[in-house]
Amino acid sequence: MALYGDQMKRAGQQVKWGLAVLHEEEVRPPKGTFIFDLRDENGESLVYWEKDNIITRDAGIAAAAQFKGDLTGGLKMLAVGTGATGNLLSPDAAQNTQRMLNNEIQRKAFSSTTYRTAEGVAVSYRTNIVDFTTTFIESEAVGALNEMGLLVPASVNPETKNEIDNGPSNYDPTIDVSGLDLMVNYLTFAVVSKAAGATLAITWRLTF
Repeated sequence: MALYGDQMKRAGQQVKWGLAVLHEEEVRPPKGTFIFDLRDENGESLVYWEKDNIITRDAGIAAAAQFKGDLTGGLKMLAVGTGATGNLLSPDAAQNTQRMLNNEIQRKAFSSTTYRTAEGVAVSYRTNIVDFTTTFIESEAVGALNEMGLLVPASVNPETKNEIDNGPSNYDPTIDVSGLDLMVNYLTFAVVSKAAGATLAITWRLTF
């Protein structure tokens, strides 16, 4: 009997291990991807790419505030800038402690939000994938772009900035961020020059 007992795992252990495996296989952290589409005045593609971005630590603050019911407004804007550090063609990697763009030149509200299936098909019903798209027309966001971020802005006026002047190297979680912009995603990329005649559409695809 002792030998038999040594060879058999307890039912409780089997259930526990099974749940652990199930949890590891099915639970995934949110994933964000930026889709960058720059076109000339004739609609011809100049630059197109898709890159995964960094979900910041402030995204956790925004999510907690949303669940608690303290967050008003929510995710509303995308900001672009020219201040990524490092080499122009290979800037420093984004950090999850980034709280503002290094040199923001413009922010703008989303022009559309769309649910999508796992195959990328746009649908009218709720799914775990959402596209947030911002379009900068010819006269907007002109410059040598190399950074972007998604904002839960304190103000719905895109001309009003309430940035958190902290991080990334000295991120301080004790700062009271009430009334300040929360940047929930950040990306650096090789410099792309947006001319005055070009149109830039940027889509952030969030997958839960």
